[in-house]
Amino acid sequence: MHYVGKELNEECAVFGIWGHDHAAQLTYYGLHSMQHRGQEGAGIAVTDGKNIYDHKGLGLVNDVFDHEKLEYLNNKGFAAIGHVRYSTQGGNSYANVQPLVFRSQKDSLSIAHNGNLVNAHKLKGELEERGSIFQTTSDTEVIAHLIKRDYADSFIESLKHALSVIKGAYALTMLTEHQLIAALDPNGLRPLSIGKLGNAWVVASETCAFDLIGATFVRDVNPGEIVIIDNEGIHSEFFTNHAEPAICSMEYIYFSRPDSNIQGINVHAARKNLGRMLAQEAPVEADVVTGVPDSSISAAIGYAEATGIPYELGMIKNRYVGRTFIQPSQELREQGVKMKLSPVRAIIEGKRVVLVDDSIVRGTTSRRIVNMMREAGATEVHLRISSPPITHPCFYGIDTSTSSELIASKHSVEEIRKEIGADSLVYLSVDGLMQAIGRDPALKNCGQCLACFTGKYPTEIYPDTVLPHEKELLV
Repeated sequence: MHYVGKELNEECAVFGIWGHDHAAQLTYYGLHSMQHRGQEGAGIAVTDGKNIYDHKGLGLVNDVFDHEKLEYLNNKGFAAIGHVRYSTQGGNSYANVQPLVFRSQKDSLSIAHNGNLVNAHKLKGELEERGSIFQTTSDTEVIAHLIKRDYADSFIESLKHALSVIKGAYALTMLTEHQLIAALDPNGLRPLSIGKLGNAWVVASETCAFDLIGATFVRDVNPGEIVIIDNEGIHSEFFTNHAEPAICSMEYIYFSRPDSNIQGINVHAARKNLGRMLAQEAPVEADVVTGVPDSSISAAIGYAEATGIPYELGMIKNRYVGRTFIQPSQELREQGVKMKLSPVRAIIEGKRVVLVDDSIVRGTTSRRIVNMMREAGATEVHLRISSPPITHPCFYGIDTSTSSELIASKHSVEEIRKEIGADSLVYLSVDGLMQAIGRDPALKNCGQCLACFTGKYPTEIYPDTVLPHEKELLV
C-alpha cells in the first residue's frame, strides 16, 4: 500500500545503540523520528550481554510498542537495535518484520537491514541446496545464513565473507550478546551515520534520530565499512577495496527528513538548491509558487527565491488521514487524495500557479493534484519537477521494480503533460541534479546513484531480479 497522495515508498530505517541504561527507550524514540521511512512494521531487539530479547509487530512504532512492552525491553538490556519497515522484497507479513533474531547453541544474532539485495534469489537457492531452511521471505535472512555457514572462530571474518558475496543496497545494524555492528555496502546506496550520547554509541539511518535523543553526530559510515562497537569502544574494518560511492539521489530529493544531514549535506538545503536550479532551467511567468507537501516544500521555496515569484502555502496536508486508506474504486481514490491534500482557494483562485513537486512516478497523483488546483480556481498550472524523469526501475529498495509502473518510461514529457493536464511541465536535468545537491564533483556521478533516471546501475543486476520483458532496459 502507498501513501494517499504520494507515489514513492522506501524500504526502511535502522537504529542501534550500545552502552546505555535506557537503550530500548532511546531506540523507540529513534525509530519514531524515522517513521517516515517505513510504516508497515517495527521492532526492537536488546541484549543484556547473555541473551537477546525482542519485540516486533505490524503497524506504526506507537502501535507496536505500548508502555508495558517498552518497559520490559528497557529492563532487559544495555544495547539495542531497531527497525521500521516498508515492505518491498518479501511482502508485508509478521515474519518479515525486523530485526530478525537467530538463536543457536553458540550465540545469537539479530539483524536489521535497510535496502535490497539484487542477488538474494540466487543466493537463497544455493543455500537451500546446501541444507538451509528459511523462515521468512525477506532477503535479510540470506545474510544470516551466509554468516552462519562460514562461522568459524571469528564472527567478523564470517561477516566480511558474507558481505563480499551479497550484492545490492544494504545499511545494516547487527546485535550479538557482545557487539553492535554496523555495515554499509560498497556503494553506500543507503545512508548510515554514527553518533555519541554520553558514553553510549549510536547508529542511525538519518541524523534526525540523533537530534531527537540528544546525541552528537560523529561521522558517516563509509561505503564498504564494518563498524564494531563493544565494551572496549569502537573500531572499524573494510571488507572491500573496491568502494565506489553512489548514494541514492532520492534520499536528497524525497526520502530523508529535511532536518537530516546526509553525507555532510543538509537535506533541506539540497532541496532548496534543486528548486533554484529548476528555476534556472525552467523559468515561467506566474503569480505564485507552491509545493506539494511535504517533501517538495523546500524545492518550492528555492524556486520562488530564485525567480522572485512569491512563495505561498497553496496546498495543505491533512495530518490525520491514515496511510492505509482503502481505495477499491477510482472514485474513492480521487476522494482519498482530497482527504490527504487540500488546495487553499484564497491563494490559488485567479492565479497563474507554479506547482513544484519532487517526482512523477505513475502520473495518477499528479493528474489529481493538477485537477484540484484548477477546481480551486487556478488560471494556469505550471508543473515543475525537482528531479529528472524516472524512466527505469529501482532494485535497491524503492517500490518501482518494473518499468510498467513508470509513466516516463514509455511517454515523452509532452505526452505526460497532456496526460496530467498541466499548462507546462519541466523536469530538472540530470546535470542540474548533480550540481544542485553539491556532492564531490570528482566522484563518478558526484557520488550519486542515478539509475532510475539513466538506467546505469552501480551494481550488476542479476537476471532473476528483472522481469523478462524488462531486460532490454538495462544499460
